[in-house]
Amino acid sequence: MSIFVVRHAKAGSRHSWDGDDLHRPLSKAGQRQSDAIAERLAGEDVRSLWSSPYVRCTDTLVPLGRKLGLDVIVEPRLQEGRTFETSLVLLGEVGDGAVLCSHGDIIPDLIEALARRGTKLLTPPDWRKGTIWILDPPEADGAVATATVEPPPS
Repeated sequence: MSIFVVRHAKAGSRHSWDGDDLHRPLSKAGQRQSDAIAERLAGEDVRSLWSSPYVRCTDTLVPLGRKLGLDVIVEPRLQEGRTFETSLVLLGEVGDGAVLCSHGDIIPDLIEALARRGTKLLTPPDWRKGTIWILDPPEADGAVATATVEPPPS
């Protein structure tokens, strides 16, 4: 079994967004990416969906949730500005088949922390929006044997 860590799909420009960044939505390209992510992960044994409270993260997982009949669980430990330690703890809590969606500051820190703890990175890191990290096999203490990243859907 695996845990999947997804960087949220493309969102509108942070600089041209007028409201609270928490509510910044996916762009049209991001909506297409989220549909492609749903197609990619629908064939996996996905058991739960976890997302940062930011709309661009939850909306990245909504199409997958619709396909699988799963609700997206909002998890503040995945939001921007959190530490990798909280993400590591969460990995030990979510269980096999979880999909987590987070941000460009959290995911690199999480993957680098896993590597320092002995996780073997089987692919070069890729931090672009829409990437999917596959963590195998997750263990109760958050230890992960291998990590592989798939490029974002085009």
